[in-house]
Amino acid sequence: MRKFSITGLIILMSAAVLHSQDISDLVKKSSFPGTGTVIIFDSTKVRVEESGLSHVYTHRLYKVQTAAGAKGLSVIKYDYDPLSAWSQIQQVIIHKADGSQVELDTSKVLDYPQPARAIYWGAREKMLAVGKLDPGDALEVFLYRKGFTYALLSDGPGDDDRYAPPMRGHFYDIVPFWSSDPVLVKSYEVSIPKTKTLQYEVYNGEVTSKAWINGDRMVYTFSAKNIKPWKGESRSVDASDIAPKLLMSTSPDWKAKSLWFYSVNEEYGSFTSTPEIKKKVDELIRNARDEYDSVSILTHWVADEIRYLGLTMGKGEGYTLHTGEMDFTDRCGVCKDKAGMLITMLRAAGFEAYPAMTMAGSRIDYIPADQFNHCVSVVKSRRDGKYHLLDPTWVPFIRELWSSAEQQQNYLMGVPEGADLAETPISDAGKHYLRISGMSVISADGTLEGEYSVTADGQTDAAIRGIFTRSFVADRAAALEKEVLRVAPQAIIKKVSYDDPGNYMAGPISLHFAIRIPDFAIVTNDELIFTPFVISGFFNRAQPHTTFNTAAETRQYPFRDRTSHAVTLSEKIVLPASAKSVAKPDNDNDTGPGATYRAGYETEDSRLSLNFTAEYPKRIYQPDDWPSFRKAVQCQEKYASTPIRWKMK
Repeated sequence: MRKFSITGLIILMSAAVLHSQDISDLVKKSSFPGTGTVIIFDSTKVRVEESGLSHVYTHRLYKVQTAAGAKGLSVIKYDYDPLSAWSQIQQVIIHKADGSQVELDTSKVLDYPQPARAIYWGAREKMLAVGKLDPGDALEVFLYRKGFTYALLSDGPGDDDRYAPPMRGHFYDIVPFWSSDPVLVKSYEVSIPKTKTLQYEVYNGEVTSKAWINGDRMVYTFSAKNIKPWKGESRSVDASDIAPKLLMSTSPDWKAKSLWFYSVNEEYGSFTSTPEIKKKVDELIRNARDEYDSVSILTHWVADEIRYLGLTMGKGEGYTLHTGEMDFTDRCGVCKDKAGMLITMLRAAGFEAYPAMTMAGSRIDYIPADQFNHCVSVVKSRRDGKYHLLDPTWVPFIRELWSSAEQQQNYLMGVPEGADLAETPISDAGKHYLRISGMSVISADGTLEGEYSVTADGQTDAAIRGIFTRSFVADRAAALEKEVLRVAPQAIIKKVSYDDPGNYMAGPISLHFAIRIPDFAIVTNDELIFTPFVISGFFNRAQPHTTFNTAAETRQYPFRDRTSHAVTLSEKIVLPASAKSVAKPDNDNDTGPGATYRAGYETEDSRLSLNFTAEYPKRIYQPDDWPSFRKAVQCQEKYASTPIRWKMK
């Protein structure tokens, strides 16, 4: 039996020569206890042409260890977008545990539309049924793709020129060196013309790299061995921010990408207005009080009136934005269409506005590989000459112009002077407040009679307002009742009043309601046992910190919340008799980089007052922020789970 070291395996992979005996030997010696599948090797080779067109060859060998692992490999899938790439499942071989082989018939590969929701751009996947595998079997797969991963301008079938990247002549790639399954060896090789300068950097780990000249080409290889299954943490930042990855790009810097993004849309005429658009703009801002009011009115009109729905609309997919005329006529589109519609309307109103690219959900690193999944708008203020971000995709029925759920997020503007990569600022927690206050009376039979007020602003306003704006007008009172009943199923709603949820620019959301809750308190011979209503989980939907699991004392990775926010919960309770003694949680307070909080009860005669305040200052937190963040969440959990024991005379 032949013996293989990791180095020997890499050499074999590089030579693309693996005989049946090689495979058999590798499968027998490769094991990773406790996992369903082991990837014995994952090899990718890329050849880049002068145009930037890339040919990608992937060769993988999987070993099945359990029935669950076999199930996961019962079908081979290869995703692609026909507007920008061509793909092929070239060969699939089953290596049985007894040493026999079965080569699957690739003429039976099926080509299906990818599952889609809200965006229907024609992405597809090729699939081949593998059938039943047994523990000990191995699956060898050969894949090929030419092109890139974003759909852009295309007039339909043609030669390979249609698969060249939009920033012609340039190449980039993002290679994860992490996996949900263990990988014994992963290698990536790219061959590129010597005329192109390739920048690369490895983030969050170590990868072995080599480079050499091969005629008129440069060849770069990257490899890693014994990659363990990636395990993040609950609520941690995206895996691409903390797991090992390789970025590479021939683009010189982000400014070059900014200038290209600006020019490709200006040349296409994405933001050219029409008489119909100008008429609508004039109508909307006729009574605008000032510059900010005009920008706000136009942003919210686009946010509310252009439906989020992505259809293949011919020219203008990807980085090139559809024209304002198309968006205004169709009244639907994805983020880039909503951004483009807003830019067109802002320009029609006399503003200087441009598109920007960002990455919702993860970080953008400084190697200028295209790490974008979202398009927004920027407008230059006439007062300070600075660019201000606008996002009509994320602010329907939200009082903000730029969603603070996108704070601490990288973005790149497409402006005529060019721009570098930037980061959205932290939004003050006080702009996203939740305030719940109440006055209640608990009678000797345990019944609660109370009146409560709820006010909120910013992203917290959005969380509460959403229960109304996402339901029929006739169901709005029932929506609030449902939230009350979630906390107290026996509650009776006596009255409800609230501002018009649709008129979100009139001011922060405000609700008032009165309730009666029979058997709210447990009654014993000489005690009332209860938890104040406002701390019992009411409107937790507007308190994203309450969804964190605080069991772990420390964290290894950064973590994220929905947004920075502040919470104030207060309730004054009148009880049937003065207390001889009251069992209640101790007063508590702390200040730290992850949170600041204060909680406590006060008693006077037959009155009990609860006051709880907390501020969570960021969206993205570092591991050192966790102790104070955790203490604040645990304090609220303690007050919510520790009942008051009011001893009556």
